[in-house]
Amino acid sequence: MKTIEERLQEHKQTLNIVQAPSGLEDRLRNALEHVPTKTRKLNRAMTWVAASAAAFLLIVGTYQYPAFAYYGGKLFNKIELNSLSFSEVAEQGYGQSVNKSKTLEDGTVITINGVIADDNALLMYYSIDRPEGSVFTDNSSLRYNVGQMEGFLTDSDPKEGSGNYSKDETQYEGVYKFEPVSPFSRTLTVTFSEWLENGERASYPVSFKFEANKAMKSMLKEDISKSVSVDEGTVHYDSITASPTSTIVKGHYEMNDGGYPRFSGKTKLYVNGTEVKSWGMQSDYSGEKGKAAFELEFDVLPTDKLETIELVLENFAGYQKIEEPISLASPSDLSIKIGDEKLWIRSVTKTDTGYDIVIARKQFTILETENLSVQSGDTVVPVSSISSSRPWDLKNGNILWEQTFSFNTEEEPEQLLLNGFSYIKTYDKTISIPMEIKK
Repeated sequence: MKTIEERLQEHKQTLNIVQAPSGLEDRLRNALEHVPTKTRKLNRAMTWVAASAAAFLLIVGTYQYPAFAYYGGKLFNKIELNSLSFSEVAEQGYGQSVNKSKTLEDGTVITINGVIADDNALLMYYSIDRPEGSVFTDNSSLRYNVGQMEGFLTDSDPKEGSGNYSKDETQYEGVYKFEPVSPFSRTLTVTFSEWLENGERASYPVSFKFEANKAMKSMLKEDISKSVSVDEGTVHYDSITASPTSTIVKGHYEMNDGGYPRFSGKTKLYVNGTEVKSWGMQSDYSGEKGKAAFELEFDVLPTDKLETIELVLENFAGYQKIEEPISLASPSDLSIKIGDEKLWIRSVTKTDTGYDIVIARKQFTILETENLSVQSGDTVVPVSSISSSRPWDLKNGNILWEQTFSFNTEEEPEQLLLNGFSYIKTYDKTISIPMEIKK
């Protein structure tokens, strides 16, 4: 396997002798003229298919478009990329300098300093400088906003942003993360906006030349196509894309009820046996063919010398069926173990209308209440009302959650009849990603 340094040297040599074909964008536009007009989502999908086909016909055997070159140096993790100014990032050989500014009516200057692009995202580094003699106020963070990034085959929404004020509070330096942009875009436009004192909103589009040959191609981009069976369905891991800014794992759920799981659980990524930091998960309610999709984001891969890549479904939604009635003879603060979980029958109390039973459980253990009832002699009495959850502090660092279940019966209940409960179940199931996809 070639190291990053070896691949970089090869790409640098290639970039010295090839150029993007003249008029490529115009020919791609012409190839797209006959794409039928449909819904926005479908139209974008059709556009990408057409663009891919057109690009292939124009490029294969003749050109190597520089947008597909890998450019970079030392890898940063996500924290470093988001905390450094662009000048510091550029010193490491990253990204494209832009230095395009827009001056507002009051003298405020908004500047796009540079961008870093790869298959997972585009990072835009920018600054806002207040006029001489003026500083940012407490509500300045709400005054300026960043909108979409637009260009040829590009309509990218902002996903997240961060930044810091200078010590004298005259400048704000920020970085915004966008959805990935098309490598065929030659000009990108991002729209900044400002809330004016009269309550109106002013928009300021800033356009800049996008040099795709300075974008960073993904280190790893392949299908996984593996799944893990869970109590109420299947978790499918579809693909992994690792770039110099992040690692994205995409997948979908196929639950027995056709929807989303009650708890999405936790998936860990291991490279050569070392866990890669997770940056969370987001759900996609418009997944392919109506599937409940998800996207996991991790830090950049810690090494280019990949020996093993594994995904571990540590925990996920589980369901525990209860086959036997639960005795109410001796309520106490002691737990009752049911499968891998525990419940607490705290008290059984006589009321004016019947009996109240206080049941405690962990925060994410949810009782199935549709057929919840008690056995009183020969009579089965359904639950009549259920209180809101309230905390039960064990005074040992643990907090459980309890509810009061009321039953209209004159006879003291002897057994609790419960079909089951949902909870966060430990699975610890490992998926090994085949080594051949990392060539």
